[in-house]
Amino acid sequence: MGQSLSGKKAIVTGSARGLGAGIARILAREGADVLINYAHAASEEKAQRVADALVKDYGVQSVPFQADVTREEAIPGLFDRAENAFGGPVTLLVNNAGICPVVNIVDSDFKSWKDCLAANVDSLFLTCREFLRRNIPRGLPGRIINIASQAAFNGSKNGKTHYAASKGAVVSFGISLAKETARYGILVNTVCPGMVLTELTAGTLKNGEAIEKYNQSLPLGRLEEVSEVGEMVAFLAGDKASYSTGAVFDISGGMMSR
Repeated sequence: MGQSLSGKKAIVTGSARGLGAGIARILAREGADVLINYAHAASEEKAQRVADALVKDYGVQSVPFQADVTREEAIPGLFDRAENAFGGPVTLLVNNAGICPVVNIVDSDFKSWKDCLAANVDSLFLTCREFLRRNIPRGLPGRIINIASQAAFNGSKNGKTHYAASKGAVVSFGISLAKETARYGILVNTVCPGMVLTELTAGTLKNGEAIEKYNQSLPLGRLEEVSEVGEMVAFLAGDKASYSTGAVFDISGGMMSR
């Protein structure tokens, strides 16, 4: 087990599966205690399996906890659970939860738009606010890492305008929040992955032929591994990134080229 994050207490939103679970695994490998957050009861078993695996494989503390992070009233309980389980305040927050509706704007209803912004932006505001309200009065430094997307800069022609707009908001939110919180030692950075094959993207990449076509369009010639996103998050959570805040990290395999 690595020790670069030993003693850190982390929440990773939307971490019962896919990218969030992969990020949680890398953080645990590096020594962090990690709360596995999920929104719906249907994901309870998956979240428990993820948490159990982190405890077994890395000897850290990990617990699952259901909280819909789009709901204001759910957020204090999320942080309370982590503090009680880990015996100390949360000093690492990874905002990964999100959705990606696929529908052209001309065919979309207003609910679809609002649901996307709630999942991808409102959740970010609520969790970051709670993190700051708890840690600033305590004089605690910390790290916030928000997961955006290359779509924040490149947009989409395939019915993901809702998603692209929400991820653009994630980027600008992180840049501004970093300037608010730097004086407290709370560093805020944003990670922009490319196309990662997870449950969220499976609707776009339905089979091997679609994946190969996508691979051919990428400068690096392959989809991104979940672990590659997790490694970047772990780097930003650690001491080696102590002078980075308000930054946007391009790990899109050349799609963004920023």
